[in-house]
Amino acid sequence: MVRIALGLEYDGAGFHGWQSQPDGNTVQDNLERALAEVAGAPLRVVCAGRTDAGVHALGQVVHFDTQAMRPDSAWVRGTNAHLPDQVAVRWAQPVGAEFHARFSARSRSYRYLLHNHSVRPALNHGRMGWYHHGLNVDEMRRACLHVLGEHDFSAFRAAECQAKSPIKTLSQAEISRSGDMVVFEFRANAFLHHMVRNLVGALVAVGRGKHPPVWLAEVLAGRDRGRAAPTFSPAGLYFAGAEYESRWCLPDEGRIIAPLPLR
Repeated sequence: MVRIALGLEYDGAGFHGWQSQPDGNTVQDNLERALAEVAGAPLRVVCAGRTDAGVHALGQVVHFDTQAMRPDSAWVRGTNAHLPDQVAVRWAQPVGAEFHARFSARSRSYRYLLHNHSVRPALNHGRMGWYHHGLNVDEMRRACLHVLGEHDFSAFRAAECQAKSPIKTLSQAEISRSGDMVVFEFRANAFLHHMVRNLVGALVAVGRGKHPPVWLAEVLAGRDRGRAAPTFSPAGLYFAGAEYESRWCLPDEGRIIAPLPLR
């Protein structure tokens, strides 16, 4: 039995999220079916970070165990030949049995793309969020400072979240703007269900002028989801990558430094 790690990207708009479901229309279901064609036997995969329906991935990392001996190129090109066009394996590499795509990850990164214009996007529909009022990015950046570090993020946690603890360490919360596109970058040791989309919703409320930047600190301290802003659309959310120790020799330690999707 050997353990293989894969890096993949996908457009999540047409799938019911990552995790396997009875209808079979998830990224995990499609990937497992494609890998089974190459392996000649059923297998199960484990990912670095599950994504919801409509959420995309630039650098998802998975692992699986198999008795099939195949060259790395077969796990890439052979699997891609059986995958929908919206999913692609980017690399494959054997790893030790102690490697785990989820538990070995030191951090995870998410990117959110927001089209900030009075008119909704058409060509990038489903690939970025949209907000029609003007946003003050400087105020949003100031608000980000209040959520950096280790906190109880219960105020930004979905009711159905299954995480054992709401305490996470957010090491990056940055916002940049290029024309009509506002880009949010988040990195943490782990994320709660809907945590990024809820943070984006709160930051947009600050950028709109509805609340001052310090409001984020007040919401965080209150630990009450009801005091925060509504959950933002999944359309602009991307799992950007996971970081692993260099001893695993994954491409760039598993991180994918990917360009922004087309504007």
